[in-house]
Amino acid sequence: MSAQPRPPAPGWGDAGLVSGEAVALDVRVARIGSRALALLLDVLTQLLLAMALAMLVGIVLAALPMRVVDAALSNAFGTVALVAVLVGYPVLFERFNHGRTPGKMAVGLRVVSADGAPVGVRQSLTRALVGVAVEWPGLVLPLLSWVAGVTVMLTDKHGRRLGDLVAGTMVVHTRSATIWRPVPTSVPALVGWAYTLDLSRLDDGLALAARQYLARVHQLAEPARDRLARGLWAEMAAVITPPPPPGLPATVYLAAVLGERHRRARLRLARGRAVTAALWPELLPGPATPPADPASAAPSPAAALPPAAEPSSFVRPAVPGESPTAVPAQAGPPTLRPATLPDNRR
Repeated sequence: MSAQPRPPAPGWGDAGLVSGEAVALDVRVARIGSRALALLLDVLTQLLLAMALAMLVGIVLAALPMRVVDAALSNAFGTVALVAVLVGYPVLFERFNHGRTPGKMAVGLRVVSADGAPVGVRQSLTRALVGVAVEWPGLVLPLLSWVAGVTVMLTDKHGRRLGDLVAGTMVVHTRSATIWRPVPTSVPALVGWAYTLDLSRLDDGLALAARQYLARVHQLAEPARDRLARGLWAEMAAVITPPPPPGLPATVYLAAVLGERHRRARLRLARGRAVTAALWPELLPGPATPPADPASAAPSPAAALPPAAEPSSFVRPAVPGESPTAVPAQAGPPTLRPATLPDNRR
């Protein structure tokens, strides 16, 4: 019995990192696009931090005696605040947040050593100083240093900038990229059996596990793939009825059950939307109607008048001491005339 070779799974790792057990790690290096987005978020955070430090410095200087405050002291406070924002910000975050600044954490990036080890304080300080001097904001020849930094990032195979080359670091992605394949919505050979299934005891957790297995089955190798499929089907077969026709793989049964479950969910959703449209049609988006012409939309004088009421007679209610009198018929809505009260009741 010859075993068929397993098709190679798509590899995303291009960082060239190897673990201590000599296993190649599937880690991607961060290129200029993701790093520019992380830098933009970090710059916005640094601006907010600089505004907060400026307010704090102003409060401190206002609290000091006037004879102590001078231009030199103000410049010293400003320089300390600038160094804290430009240099202390990345060094502290990379040291105490596993190589991630707020911008890198939002994008899913991390600074590591060239060999994959956690970044150290010396490396973070080196890359921060080089970045401030020649990259961002670039205190030494700003335009020329920016062009040189972008050129280095585009030509380096690991997407490293000048600070990474000097410090011996690189930036990698912390989120792995995965190819998801669509799960079959129905199995033609099992459509009749799936239509009669009782799925009331099939919980969402087991259905999600089966769906994840079917989405990644191409990445699994035998015999683990078949063993996992038989285990999932054993759990699913215990909660559904009737039993399936024999002779098919467990993976086919899982796909048939999930396809039928998805079909019934779509039907329930369609019924719910139909009920909503019948009870509250204003909640559903309707077709856009073109604006009416103001000239044609203006009502005619005849249409603006209320319709004339049918001629009718109205009998005034009786008042003590008088006999009821009839009001002659008139066109239009009836009107009430005040009754004449006796002298002793006025």
